[in-house]
Amino acid sequence: MFRGIEVLQEKWVLHIVHALLDGPMGFNAIGREVGGCNPTTLAQRLARLEALGLVSKLEGAEGGTAANGNGRVTRACYSLTPSGRQLESVIVAIRRWSERHLDTTATP
Repeated sequence: MFRGIEVLQEKWVLHIVHALLDGPMGFNAIGREVGGCNPTTLAQRLARLEALGLVSKLEGAEGGTAANGNGRVTRACYSLTPSGRQLESVIVAIRRWSERHLDTTATP
């Protein structure tokens, strides 16, 4: 299997990338946008995407808040890297395909 498919098939990855196409977001904002992804899984997926060079995390930026070890609040913001942004065409292609070929009125 292609490595790219292995990455993209992980649950929530395409949802996270899709959310970040609108611009940088904090952790909690991504969680709200994605919906249904528990915080532990979201943190794992973001860390994986960051390790792969698809997402960058900027500490001290506007975004979600999290308490650090000394009780002060830090802000982290996640954004797509140029490599991650190139996935936009993949997401658009999936959206167009589903609009043409999937019956939106059918129930599972």
